Amino acid sequence: MSRFPFVVLAVLVPLALSPRFVDGEDLVGPTVREAILEHSPAWMNHVAAYQPEPEALDKLRALGREVRIEVYFGSWCSDSETNLSAFFKVLDLVDSPLLRTAYVGIPEAKDERAPYYQGRDVTKLPTFVVIVDGREAGRIVETPERSVEEDLVRILGL
Repeated sequence: MSRFPFVVLAVLVPLALSPRFVDGEDLVGPTVREAILEHSPAWMNHVAAYQPEPEALDKLRALGREVRIEVYFGSWCSDSETNLSAFFKVLDLVDSPLLRTAYVGIPEAKDERAPYYQGRDVTKLPTFVVIVDGREAGRIVETPERSVEEDLVRILGL
């Protein structure tokens, strides 16, 4: 039996699952923070400049259960740049292993977006889907009501 199908799968599967650039600009698909900041290094300026609310950070540090946050963002989107950068700063300062994140880059072309939403109803970017005990507890859609950290505290009932 030929090894060719296995070699092809070994090469193509990681490529399909790795973050990709569409038209050389958009970061799309599942990705990680490091790839986001490598793709858009100017976002680091927002991370550095953001000053989160200390009381909200303290409440998030006291989190006693695992929370998963799925972040759908556009690398081309100014709201994503602002609010995802703020989220990165919050994660840095809270430094909790209980806050688990997954990032999915969404292409700018609206007709290409659906496959990346993974069955979630996402209409605006960024969208932070907060999941507790396997169920959606709430969302931050496009722009936080107060701030990323204060909205997370509200959603989590801290």
